[in-house]
Amino acid sequence: MWTLQDISDQTGRRAIVTGTGGLGYETALALAGAGGDVILAGRSAAKGQESVARILTAHPGAKIRFESLDLANLADIAAFAARIDAPVDLLVNNAGIMAPAERRTTSDGFELQFGTNHLGHFALTGRLLPRLREGKSPRVVTVSSGAHHTGRIDFDDLQWEKRYTPWLAYSQSKLANLLFAFELQRRSDAAGWGLLSDAAHPGFARTDLIANGPGHDALATRIGNLLIKPWASQSAADGALPQLFAATSPDAKPAGYYGPSRLFEMVGPPAPAGVARRARDPVVARRLWEVSETLTGVRFGDG
Repeated sequence: MWTLQDISDQTGRRAIVTGTGGLGYETALALAGAGGDVILAGRSAAKGQESVARILTAHPGAKIRFESLDLANLADIAAFAARIDAPVDLLVNNAGIMAPAERRTTSDGFELQFGTNHLGHFALTGRLLPRLREGKSPRVVTVSSGAHHTGRIDFDDLQWEKRYTPWLAYSQSKLANLLFAFELQRRSDAAGWGLLSDAAHPGFARTDLIANGPGHDALATRIGNLLIKPWASQSAADGALPQLFAATSPDAKPAGYYGPSRLFEMVGPPAPAGVARRARDPVVARRLWEVSETLTGVRFGDG
């Protein structure tokens, strides 16, 4: 059973983790505690600085700092990447938005979930690729969800302009995360980028994702809190273990996917997770990659 105590020494490794609360906080806490040099990136400076302070309280002398990053703004992503002037050994694409009741858009006009969860991290990874290629045994971990099993990439309406359905839009973005992670490994292998790209999901972790998305009063939230949460949920710290395994374990495989091992992958220690057939489709992955390049203006390997 893999636990925090199994994290290898991260001294000398520089990591970027997106998302300052919940899973992002727990991931940064563990990496900093293992000696890593960690950048915690997110929209809210107040929340980010608070998280950094908490990590420094837990691990005095840790190498941890906050950097502003809005994944819903392509110009901000480019500015963030331009500030990173040293090799990057690990990128954890963790931040996410889940199922807001009303359709919302990013600064660039993309549907908020697809634009943040997928396109934002696609653009960030592409902008950071030169720094990742300078890193030592560089890894990119992309956080997906069990919801990817119900996802479908609708190339005729990627932005949900015809009819917005919150949970289906979320599932599409999480399927896109997994397609991206696997395609990134294929392209790295073909181009010699030297990356290990894998993915993870947290199961049913108790984080702020619901409060920041559908809200606690939403019907699905109330049903989940009543029927599922009492017996099939876990802490944010436990939910972060699969992505920490993906980020640090020598046993993590290229194009691997990891999640909790118990109760339909909702709780438990990390283990290989089930992958929907759609997530393994290289044709869809290639088309999504090309569309993502067009939408973001970011082409991997440029420069």
